[in-house]
Amino acid sequence: MATYLDRILAAHREKAAVDPRSVETLLNAISGSPRPRGFRQALAGADGLGVIAEVKRRSPSKGDLAPNLDPADLARQYSAGGATCLSVLTDEDFFGGSADDLATARGAVDIPVLRKDFTVSELDVLDARHMGADAVLLIAAALDDHELRAFHELATDVGLDALVEIHDEPELERALAVGATLIGVNQRDLVTFEVDTDRAVRMAPLMPDGVVRVAESGVRDANDAARLAAAGYHAVLVGESLVTSGDPRSAVAALRSAG
Repeated sequence: MATYLDRILAAHREKAAVDPRSVETLLNAISGSPRPRGFRQALAGADGLGVIAEVKRRSPSKGDLAPNLDPADLARQYSAGGATCLSVLTDEDFFGGSADDLATARGAVDIPVLRKDFTVSELDVLDARHMGADAVLLIAAALDDHELRAFHELATDVGLDALVEIHDEPELERALAVGATLIGVNQRDLVTFEVDTDRAVRMAPLMPDGVVRVAESGVRDANDAARLAAAGYHAVLVGESLVTSGDPRSAVAALRSAG
């Protein structure tokens, strides 16, 4: 039986296979674009635990979370609460996001923005830059070694930070092998979508100095955030608990105070 990850990746790879655009075309389109805001730098320089607050309408496992959210208003609430960066879902079919959500959210604030999506081609990397993102997500479990290295190098070449997402020790080794200095540990199993709240704590001591560490998924409140800060994380990436909180500004502020 196909998993969530299998279905999502298959859909993205099918679209990538028939994309008629060339790398050269997109490189030309982004030439002269303003410099990205510095996603990794913002996290490394955060006072206390950084918060990457996510604009997320739905998820494959939970369904609708906040389908009618206003990306600009939500971004402003996150920023007012002290968010260090934003993460914006741009996958439409499975998460209800879009490039417009990213552009709208980024235009409303002055903090850096991650394009949260399933990157499977060079064009995906360049699209992130073209739509105004400051960082791109590279999921180790979704990419082979060649793709991970090539996409990481391309992101760097065009000025994007690359958040390399891992789940275990072998994926950490792969991330370090391509020179990743911004690594996220996703506590959600992308096969079952179940959350293991101890995963990030187990992985933290294995990451060398110089790596900006991000804990992803399963961060519900300030207690979770404090535990991850104590484990050595520079930031937490939080979506579901923020968009369903009823008061995103205060929810971000509580997470920030935990570190």
